Amino acid sequence: MILNWNDIDTVLLDMDGTLLDRHFDDHFWIEHVPLTYARKRGLSVEEAKKLLIPMFRSQEQTLNWTDLDYWTERLGLDIPLLKREVDHLIAVHPFVTDFLLFLRHHGKGIYLVTNAHAKTLELKMRKTRLGTYFTGIISAHDLGLPKEDVKFWEKLGDKVPYDPARSLLGEDSETNLSTAAAYGIAYLIYVSRFSSTIAPVPSPRYTSIHYFSQLIPQGGSLEVELPARNF
Repeated sequence: MILNWNDIDTVLLDMDGTLLDRHFDDHFWIEHVPLTYARKRGLSVEEAKKLLIPMFRSQEQTLNWTDLDYWTERLGLDIPLLKREVDHLIAVHPFVTDFLLFLRHHGKGIYLVTNAHAKTLELKMRKTRLGTYFTGIISAHDLGLPKEDVKFWEKLGDKVPYDPARSLLGEDSETNLSTAAAYGIAYLIYVSRFSSTIAPVPSPRYTSIHYFSQLIPQGGSLEVELPARNF
């Protein structure tokens, strides 16, 4: 695949796993919350995980999945406070700032488009200081639909003046790339190295990269040769 940046006006970027290391989120929900819940309820950590993990999974692909207020109420835990306890694990993936600077230099519209709750966004933008790089930041909670719903991408047009045929989406979710494809977003990039603790596996369906440096052209041309989908 040859990516020609002259054909792209708008870049839509996911946050967790795409720009930021998903190790923080995985550790938080799989380890930190069950440990805290177990201590509060007098359970073993394994007992807490058996209760919580199916509960978490039952809300996947809904706005509740990332709604900190929902989980605070349901679990009886102060979820924003617990996130701050382990916020030292929040980290930006390598080459992300280089990529954002490249996009700004070439006048692209850069939008952070995430399912994350406003309280999560506030914490992560404060820790990473990435907020100033974006033309705009849109949470799925602002639109009332998760990115897993194809209608999200249509409704996004109320916030972002973008032409799907001249837009690129970077995501670590094949489901979200599929709904974007169904809406007509032309350039779809799967970030396979979503966590520093998990070996990356390329997508068989979408062009895959480990780092955003792979999208930065070398030399004077704005064309980039990307790996085949099934490499």
